[in-house]
Amino acid sequence: MNRLTKSFIIYFAVVCQLGVGAICCSDARCEDQPRAMGDDLNDLSLEELMQVKVERVVTASLFSQRVTEAPASMTVITRDEILKYGYRTLADVLSSVPGLYVTYDRNYSYLGVGGFSRPGDFNSRILLQIDGHRLNDNIYDTAAIGTEFPLDIDLIDHIEFMRGPGSSLYGSNAFFGVINVITRKSADVGRELAASVASFGTEAGRVSYTTTFGAAGDLLLSGTIYNSAGQSPLFFPEFAASPSGGQSYDSDYDGSKSAFARVNLGDFSLTGLFGTRTKGIPTGAYGTVFNNPNTYTTDARGYLDLNYHKRLSDTLEMAARVYYDHYGYNGQYIDDNGNNLKTGMPLPSTTNLDSALGNWWGAETAVTLSAFTDHNLTFGGEYRDYLAQNQWNANVNPAQIILDDHQHSVNWGLFLQDEYHIIEPLRINVGLRYDDFYNFKVLDPRATIVYTPTVTTALKLLYGEAFRAPNAYELYFQDGGATSVANPGLKPEKIRTVDAVWEQYFCENYRSSVSVFYYRVNDLISQTTNSSNLLIYENIDSAQAFGASLSLEGSWKNGVKSRLSYDWQRATNVSTGALLTNSPQHLVKAGISFPVYRQKLFVSPELQYTGPRLTLGGTTTNDPVTVNLTILARNLGLAGLDASASVYNLFDVRAQDVAGPDQGQQPILPPLSVIRQDGINFRFKLTYRF
Repeated sequence: MNRLTKSFIIYFAVVCQLGVGAICCSDARCEDQPRAMGDDLNDLSLEELMQVKVERVVTASLFSQRVTEAPASMTVITRDEILKYGYRTLADVLSSVPGLYVTYDRNYSYLGVGGFSRPGDFNSRILLQIDGHRLNDNIYDTAAIGTEFPLDIDLIDHIEFMRGPGSSLYGSNAFFGVINVITRKSADVGRELAASVASFGTEAGRVSYTTTFGAAGDLLLSGTIYNSAGQSPLFFPEFAASPSGGQSYDSDYDGSKSAFARVNLGDFSLTGLFGTRTKGIPTGAYGTVFNNPNTYTTDARGYLDLNYHKRLSDTLEMAARVYYDHYGYNGQYIDDNGNNLKTGMPLPSTTNLDSALGNWWGAETAVTLSAFTDHNLTFGGEYRDYLAQNQWNANVNPAQIILDDHQHSVNWGLFLQDEYHIIEPLRINVGLRYDDFYNFKVLDPRATIVYTPTVTTALKLLYGEAFRAPNAYELYFQDGGATSVANPGLKPEKIRTVDAVWEQYFCENYRSSVSVFYYRVNDLISQTTNSSNLLIYENIDSAQAFGASLSLEGSWKNGVKSRLSYDWQRATNVSTGALLTNSPQHLVKAGISFPVYRQKLFVSPELQYTGPRLTLGGTTTNDPVTVNLTILARNLGLAGLDASASVYNLFDVRAQDVAGPDQGQQPILPPLSVIRQDGINFRFKLTYRF
């Protein structure tokens, strides 16, 4: 697709957004009754003034508040959007959020924020939660957002994304932001059956069951199974000299199972979640044999969470939880040992087994007190005991144990936050958290000024600091000194961020946001070599970025909803001034959903553009415009039956993502610079409520 075509498609999306909005806005004015001349608009609530629902969020402050009052730039993605745009995974949802982009290496999905997404990292600079429960594991600190995410996306009510540092409330990993996935209420789920078929031999099914007992008790049970043969063959030109001619067959498979259960009883809820996924690796990663389906990874994640939440009085609210978590990873890698230097014949391959086991328990509490005039005080703390942080690696043939490491650690933190209403339109939010880890201590502040001169305008100035603790893999992984060594003396990474945000409601239908940001990251943990030429993780890099974001959302009485965003960002290495790898400077996203038959049949096209990104090899990715289209039918023909049909990458453009440093068979064959993404593909889905 040439640049002229891309420019036309993007321009067309913008015109559609504004044009549909203008028509709907004009219609809305005609339908509204005129107000009396004496009406004071400032006496109306924002909902009354705008005649649209203003979202409330809890992630920014740990208590419910309007988006315009939150001390952060927030995005809320609703279940309605998830259904209408046909999102299949959490990664799909997040790729639609302004300022975010997703990289997929045919095994895991990685999230980029503010132009920062280092190839080969473990997605550890975003904190991921489900109903406030931390999902990052205790070995790699990974935020799992692809098919390895253990919760069925059908069980999501909405998702809150808080941009910027969140360590003043949440501690480690809340570096660039916090994602809080809020599950559906049991009564909303009821009893459901869902099934879908899709391209590449993909099938999925879910059954959910809800029952109530007593006046304040209910039970939700849900189970999901997913299986995909994957795209076959997949062509990698770097492997054209291999016996398969660069084609990888039957190596892109993906299968998962998950179960979710929740019991609510009064102010208590007990939640259990477990999911496991096995994914084939078709890219010859880590020097494995190309075109061998026996190279794969298996991930398991689960927890049991007992939560208590109660408003004790008009001025006192308390939340507490105690939990037990499990994480497991197993990888089987068929290593390619190259050819015999004398005979030129291939050497026998070696099977390498890699695994990690994490178990931990913890407790946390938060209290919100508003008894003091003009103050909203929140304080609390958390404690985590990492019972097991075990890593193991061995070769099968010949038998050789390479790593057998067992760790145990404890960390705890205390936080205090105060929201002070200086005068009616002006409030400040200041927070501070102290964290005590096994080998370091850290103090992180946050300060925000929120000015609302009218009910339709919010101006925010934000400053925050955050940290990312070195994970167990970076601290302790080594292969006995053959090629790598551990470094238990690593320090945490640190970030400082300044943001300015202007949020504006207007024309009775629109919400807009304009923001600028700057951040600097110090003590970045990177893999390098020591004086003995052995691989080691060290705090050696720094990065900085500045950028701007513009977004526009519209919602009208006739059911039309639309959104448009543009992000510009420039992220560089502080020492060299060079652009960071896998860092697009431009992101454009647009979507329109409109009913074509009453409120039962919706058509929702979506456009996404990601600018070129620098690869590790010094080349750049292409810059595709991808278009997805979903048709959703609700209660059409049969009460309780919903059907959707989605086409992804509608114009079959050639999309690429940046490959990590371990993708490809180096030094046997050249490393991969980019990884080809799926072309045009489809999904058909049925959901029945009974």
